[in-house]
Amino acid sequence: LALAMSIFSEVPQAPPVAVFKLTADFREDSHPQKVNLGVGAYRTDDSQPWVLPVVKKVERLIVEDSSLNHEYLPILGLPEFRSAASKVALGEDSAAIKDNRVGGVQALGGTGALRIGAEFLRRWYNGVNNTATPVYVSAPTWENHNAVFADAGFKDIRPYHYWDAAKRGLDLSGFLDDLEKAPEHSIFVLHACAHNPTGTDPSQDEWKKIAEIMKRRNLFVFFDSAYQGFASGSLEKDAWAIRFFVSEGFELLVAQSFSKNFGLYNERVGNLTVVARDNENLTRILSQMEKIVRTTWSNPPSQGARIVGKTLNCPELFAEWKDNVKTMADRVLLMRDQLKAKLQALGTPGTWDHITQQIGMFSFTGLNPKQVEFMIKEKHVYLMASGRINMCGLTTKNIDYVAQSIHEAVTKVQ
Repeated sequence: LALAMSIFSEVPQAPPVAVFKLTADFREDSHPQKVNLGVGAYRTDDSQPWVLPVVKKVERLIVEDSSLNHEYLPILGLPEFRSAASKVALGEDSAAIKDNRVGGVQALGGTGALRIGAEFLRRWYNGVNNTATPVYVSAPTWENHNAVFADAGFKDIRPYHYWDAAKRGLDLSGFLDDLEKAPEHSIFVLHACAHNPTGTDPSQDEWKKIAEIMKRRNLFVFFDSAYQGFASGSLEKDAWAIRFFVSEGFELLVAQSFSKNFGLYNERVGNLTVVARDNENLTRILSQMEKIVRTTWSNPPSQGARIVGKTLNCPELFAEWKDNVKTMADRVLLMRDQLKAKLQALGTPGTWDHITQQIGMFSFTGLNPKQVEFMIKEKHVYLMASGRINMCGLTTKNIDYVAQSIHEAVTKVQ
């Protein structure tokens, strides 16, 4: 007897996630000089993942702590992790924390924090049904931003001007114009630092202009903070925008990821920091977020949160962690300096100042799709179709080859 048609036969094949497809293609390439600049994680100068020394130390402390067990955590997560994570974002002396109007929700990475925040906003922001409320994401942005808000039920996701390809920097006038024209109560997803994928951040004066319009026009701020400390090497500098908006009286959300700055990619350690008007509002907000978490993952995992919580709450471990983070940030900054210098020494056409003006793990090179194709097919240097590269993919061993490859792409392919 012939089998009946599958009830899933109408399910379409989803396209592969671009960065994972790129990594798969890289692995299949047998060229001896191949370079992967597409990976979304930190690598050492030997192209290896790095387990932070402080993480190894805390993992040993956890193993040896006989008081720990595997009982369920509270639905909203490990309390000492949530409070410490929010304090890292807002600052030790945050008035909002002292006013008892800041709360945290432990989440499955930064993506989980974004999703819980998006679900809450769709249900409760400015009313009870926000499917038609516009959500603005930067052009370009991390591709998951669009998907997270769409899957949370938002029907109107719009781009706001951000990257100026001609000057290879921030399109501030376009950004501010979009803020002025957006409907009141629109939601704006802002990158707290180390904008992904461009690496271009507003200056402090530019952030002030952005905040002034958002405050005047009643626009909602949802910060995505995936690289605090990792961008500049300073926790304070990388959190400046968040802290300024809070000081201006905004009620806001901050999705925090500890994947990059702790190297805990597969532990999925995230926190959603909530800054409310007062404690009464905070209590009600967290009660609804608890309901959302209950039907999403029910209860969060403990290992990664314990590692981060113990580190942030112990002054000695905290100091060691900051030193580890600076080690990663400094390597990225060094690679930026060297790549720019080598391109300039080769006489590569165009300006390359943006390589060092940008910040964080990623850089928008300015290479067009045909030049990217040349880099991959002819030079075996793998990068995203947008021209984005991960600076951590550069090493002292391959940077000359990469610079020469970029030079050839720019001079041979228009």
